[in-house]
Amino acid sequence: MNARWSTTIQFVIVYVLKSHCMLYTKETESREVKELCGIWTFRADTSEERNLGFKEMWYTESLAKTGDVIDMPVPSSFNDITQNRTLRDFVGWVWYEKNFIAPKSWKTIKQRIFVKFESAHYYSIVWLNGKQLVTHNGGHLPFQAEVTGKLNFGSRNRLTVAINNTLSPHTLPPGTVTYPKPGNRYPKGYFVQNLQMDFFNYAGIQRPVKLYTTPMLYIDDITVTTRISGTTGIVNYNITIKGITSTVNYSISLTDADEIEVAKCLKPSGQLNVSNANFWWPYTMSDRPAYLYTLTVKVTDGVSEDTYDLTVGIRTVEVTKTKFLINDKPFYFLGVGKHEDADIRGKGLDYPIMIKDINLMKWLGINSFRTSHYPYAEEIMDLCDRHGIVVIDESPGVGIKEKENFSNISLAHHLDVMKELVTRDKNHPSVVMWSVANEPNSKRVESGPYFKTVIEYTRTLDSTRPVTFVIGGGSQPDIDQVVKYVDVVCINTYYSWYSDPGHLEVIQYQTNDSLRGWFNKYQRPVIQTEYGADAITGIHMDPPMMFSEEYQIDLLTEYFKVFDEVKNEFLVGEMIWNFADFMTVQSTTRVGGNKKGILTRQRQPKSAAWIVKQRYHQIRNVFFGKCEKPSAYYRQN
Repeated sequence: MNARWSTTIQFVIVYVLKSHCMLYTKETESREVKELCGIWTFRADTSEERNLGFKEMWYTESLAKTGDVIDMPVPSSFNDITQNRTLRDFVGWVWYEKNFIAPKSWKTIKQRIFVKFESAHYYSIVWLNGKQLVTHNGGHLPFQAEVTGKLNFGSRNRLTVAINNTLSPHTLPPGTVTYPKPGNRYPKGYFVQNLQMDFFNYAGIQRPVKLYTTPMLYIDDITVTTRISGTTGIVNYNITIKGITSTVNYSISLTDADEIEVAKCLKPSGQLNVSNANFWWPYTMSDRPAYLYTLTVKVTDGVSEDTYDLTVGIRTVEVTKTKFLINDKPFYFLGVGKHEDADIRGKGLDYPIMIKDINLMKWLGINSFRTSHYPYAEEIMDLCDRHGIVVIDESPGVGIKEKENFSNISLAHHLDVMKELVTRDKNHPSVVMWSVANEPNSKRVESGPYFKTVIEYTRTLDSTRPVTFVIGGGSQPDIDQVVKYVDVVCINTYYSWYSDPGHLEVIQYQTNDSLRGWFNKYQRPVIQTEYGADAITGIHMDPPMMFSEEYQIDLLTEYFKVFDEVKNEFLVGEMIWNFADFMTVQSTTRVGGNKKGILTRQRQPKSAAWIVKQRYHQIRNVFFGKCEKPSAYYRQN
């Protein structure tokens, strides 16, 4: 494979690093949006070196003229759309094309026009009418390019995108590619993409693509932070604008849920005080949760005027030695780990799945989740703001284990990803903590300075939220190089599953030793961010055995017993792995994916869902003093 192929990837890495999308793309009084979602033309470059598309310059003409093409929905992962096994497991460059008409009215108005990709996985190169627009390194986060003066009006425009899903030692997540020795055992051109994470490497244009307009003078970014003083909510804001040609006038208005103005200002940055404010609370902490104000920003230079509305939740986050506080009250994470994962669309944005998941979380009593192991769609973050569901927002830094993963190249990319993530999600009240990585090899000497840099840099981007990473089960308090830099200790363990499999009797001993060991060493609050067992629906065994629904129940409840002992001391949360079954790479340890969900991949409850539901609702009731201590959820032996 691959002189031209790898050269192209290097070019992408070097070219991209400085552009960060700011505000979510939506229509306002001054902005129009044209979605380019729907059916695109698609072709995978199956040539041995995966570089035929570049050699033949497929971006210079209609993709249909280059050979066999198929229809491909956008947004969606491409992997599960056909019956083609090669495409499902494809690694390399794939090509997308969309023809569209630009509204003629856009030509007659003096304005700027942008094309924005909410996410494409992983490396992306974009051309408009055969001319390169932008490149981007990394999935799960947005990128854009200005197309003002580059669109055709009165004739079709051709948008071409080349995407490469290859994971290298310097990507997030990292991976490697191996090439078995040629001979009689493997076909010509055979290679293997080795993954360092336990989920399927879904790829393609997985979130919406949009054209949008702004006035010549436009609002580029809004940053909001909030404080509370007694019953007064304090909203600090800063507005960044572009396209300045003369004096700019600002109008900042904050309105409540009834659209009544409660504060205003005429400066680009300032402080808004809200008397008798309604605070943003998680839905398990208040009878009036998730209260949102609206910040309306208007800017004008006498010629152009731009308007943008931003929802604002007034709340604070603080960490003490033993507590995680929201609005100065202890918050307990009744959570899960999740994935953006569903049948057919893979990681493609799907509104029915999003709403179903929110409803299921509330049905189960789940008040929080971690965006394991990458940033989720902005639409999901908006829903969490509106429903009072707390989010630990995680970067795609999963599987950073090998020495090469800690190089300066990897570090530069990791810093850039954190910049993109914080820039995108900083204004969401539901986001209470940043996670820079999941289960890196934090025993390695290199991990200390690497993550010290990433964590400290993240704090410079946002000083209002705690920063963490999630510890893998292989690390121990006395040898870990990274935990000393975090604000909250987050731990993944799989006792009686990956270690001591089948021996439920060890869980209480080992979990107690683990939780107390980390707290005693670092004197910070602890969250159990992963624990669980695979359960295949319909397999019942009593006495329980691994992979049965009964074993999953008993494993969880053994953990529950320890959590109940320490949650009044230093434990501030428990997050089951996983919310729902999800797809992984094929292996002898995975039967159609990871089955640790308390729900199936189709969002149907397994037996364990009912005991989790009972536990989480009881703990919530205890928190408000409405119920006796939870105990009834334990399965009777």
